[in-house]
Parts: sequence; structure tokens; C-alpha cells
Amino acid sequence: MAEASYDPSNIFAKILRGEIPSHRVYEDDAMVAFMDVMPQGPGHTLVVPKAPSRNLLDADPSTLGPLFTVVKQVAQAVKKAFGADGVTVLQFNEPASGQTVYHLHVHVIPRFEGIALKPHTGQMEKPEVLAENASKIRAVLNG
Repeated sequence: MAEASYDPSNIFAKILRGEIPSHRVYEDDAMVAFMDVMPQGPGHTLVVPKAPSRNLLDADPSTLGPLFTVVKQVAQAVKKAFGADGVTVLQFNEPASGQTVYHLHVHVIPRFEGIALKPHTGQMEKPEVLAENASKIRAVLNG
């Protein structure tokens, strides 16, 4: 099966270009981190490189070091901001893995003992909740 090519009309590309609003918690020249609008738990954040690639399998290797440096920073911040017991970091590649948005991204989800992740049902979180959660994470990152 031939590899599919990158589609610049994907939702994360639109967020990166500012065509769709997002609750950003971090941005530099190469990366953006923002709240997942369909979170599996409070503080569910996505880290997305600005460089176009469908996923890890076709990403330029020079993207990966900066990506995971920011993933680590965001993971530390969400753990502290939400008083979490741990952090789950997830990354999916192609449909068989569960990937649904074809722009490389990493999920960072604060975790709490005895509390399961909510299913990814497509239920959108209220914008005011996302804004409040984003501000908690930004406070730690900027503190």
C-alpha cells in the first residue's frame, strides 16, 4: 500500500495557521501545544510540530528532538498544574493505530490513581473549561 501524502487542510494545520481557534499553552518557532477539545481527562494537551508530516513515520528526524523536548516540558507542567499522580504520553501512526488527525501530534494526559481515561467519544469540552485548564498549564510553564 502506498503511503498517503500530507494534507494541509487537516484540522491541526488549520489550528497552526490560526484559521481555527485553540487554547494554546505553549508556542515557539517549531512547536505549539494546545488543549484537546475532546479531552480524555482534565488537562489533556496536544503537542504539535509546525513542520508538516502525517505522523512519526514520515516526520523529518530533525523535528523529533524538539518535539519530545516540548512534550517533556508540557508533561511536567500538566502533572504539576493538575496535581496528577502521573502522565500518559500517547502518539498514534496511521488508521490501524487509532490516528484520526493526519498531522504529527503527541497527547499528554495527566493521570490520577484509580481514575480511568474517558473514552475518545467526540464529546467536546466547554470552551470555558478548556480556557481555565490552559491557564493553569501556562501558569506553570511561565512560572
